[in-house]
Amino acid sequence: MTSDHIPSLRNPSSIRTRLAHRFVRALKKLSMDRPSSPVSVSDRYKRYRMIRAAAYASMASSVGPRRAWARALLRKIRNRKTGNISMKRRGVRTCLVTKRTLLKPRDHREMGSQQENSLRGLVPGGEEMDFCRLLNETGHYIKCLRAQVKVMKNIIDLYSN
Repeated sequence: MTSDHIPSLRNPSSIRTRLAHRFVRALKKLSMDRPSSPVSVSDRYKRYRMIRAAAYASMASSVGPRRAWARALLRKIRNRKTGNISMKRRGVRTCLVTKRTLLKPRDHREMGSQQENSLRGLVPGGEEMDFCRLLNETGHYIKCLRAQVKVMKNIIDLYSN
């Protein structure tokens, strides 16, 4: 993929450009590992998960370690590859879900707490952040997700013609 084909990728320092280059490299690597024989449903699902992990890894690595959500996302991907799943994290997430389902909203503060907990569950690494940093990281995470969608749309448009 060159910047001549996609006008929005001409700025080499933009997040979209870095994301596109990393994602295309990951896709090329995955295509080399692709079996030539017909694949089963479980193989397709495994491939889907590999592509999804490559998309998230390329997004997080294009941002670098300065963002907490990127560090948390890369840690999560690395732990899944090696099979290490932290029991502490699993327990914390279960507790948050249980509390959220048992609470009956009584006032605006409690409703805000539920929304804050929901947001913490959506942003990677959000469980450890204070609220102001959570909002800042959420905004940046959304910006990167939008860039990821635009890059994927551009790749589809490029290869569908």
